Amino acid sequence: MKRKLRVAVLLHPSLVPPDTLDGLTEQQWYECKTEYDVVSTLRELGHDVRVLPLSDELDSLRALIAEWKPHIAWNLLEEFHGRQDLDWPIAGLLDLMQLPYTGCGPSGLMLARDKAMSKKLLAYDGIRVPRFAVFPIGRRIERPRDLGFPLIVKSLVQEASLGISQKSIVDSDEKLRERVAFIHRNNRTDAIAEEYIAGRELNVGILGNTKIDVLPVWELQFREMAPGAKWIATANVKHNRAYQRKHSIYQGHADDLSGELREHIMLTTKQIARILDLDGFSRIDYRLDANGNLYFLEANPNPDVARTEEFASAARKAGMGYPDLIQKIVDLGMRRMR
Repeated sequence: MKRKLRVAVLLHPSLVPPDTLDGLTEQQWYECKTEYDVVSTLRELGHDVRVLPLSDELDSLRALIAEWKPHIAWNLLEEFHGRQDLDWPIAGLLDLMQLPYTGCGPSGLMLARDKAMSKKLLAYDGIRVPRFAVFPIGRRIERPRDLGFPLIVKSLVQEASLGISQKSIVDSDEKLRERVAFIHRNNRTDAIAEEYIAGRELNVGILGNTKIDVLPVWELQFREMAPGAKWIATANVKHNRAYQRKHSIYQGHADDLSGELREHIMLTTKQIARILDLDGFSRIDYRLDANGNLYFLEANPNPDVARTEEFASAARKAGMGYPDLIQKIVDLGMRRMR
């Protein structure tokens, strides 16, 4: 029987889960599904759980550690002071306070957050990445001559497809300048424009600290997209339930990959985890082009682990039930500190 632990769940104040999902609309449920699933499952496993909302101050965290003395923190924070690029100092603070925590450590969070830095590090070790250019706020928007169209324009540091839509695919310098300015203005971050790779959207979950376990390859499938639309993971594709149903967007096991390709994906994923110092649990996103070339797109430490999302689904495909997955993530956090 597993030891009963005191678990502090750190999350944004707007995502404190309800005691029950009764009476919620589908969209309300969808917005808090991860927090609800993690908290309720930890309690089902017998752990003593306290939810701690954090957004712009840390006094309450220090007080909880001093008074309640949690054994571990489940880190569901994805931003601080409204900035996603400030997630890694929270992990660093927990390290300084000697409190075990779930998910990735500060170096992995920081390296993966910067889409350009992660691609540079991986390209140096021979992993195929799209060509790209970074456009900082306040600088002239000028495309390098060796960077051809079409391009996809994103925030350099934000996740969850924030700011990504069909308009993110650009095929002229005028559209590139417009979209980069959009990211600067609306996301308030630097922008990255990278070569658009037409092909299949694959993702691979990983679990482990020094020893990495690779989950089955998952695929984002677009079955009924509008004519001319690009198959990309826009904000609607990822987060809009009605849009997902309308266009038959589906996450599932990538069934028709050859054994050789699966082995290549597994070894590449392990290599990426080592280079980017990813521990705990993460997801690696790829594009597979028509010629079978695998391109790294980005790494996502601490991905969504709701029961219905791809990470938990891939773990289930590997024979790991949802409570076992949640307990495994807790165990990895405890072992890393030891």
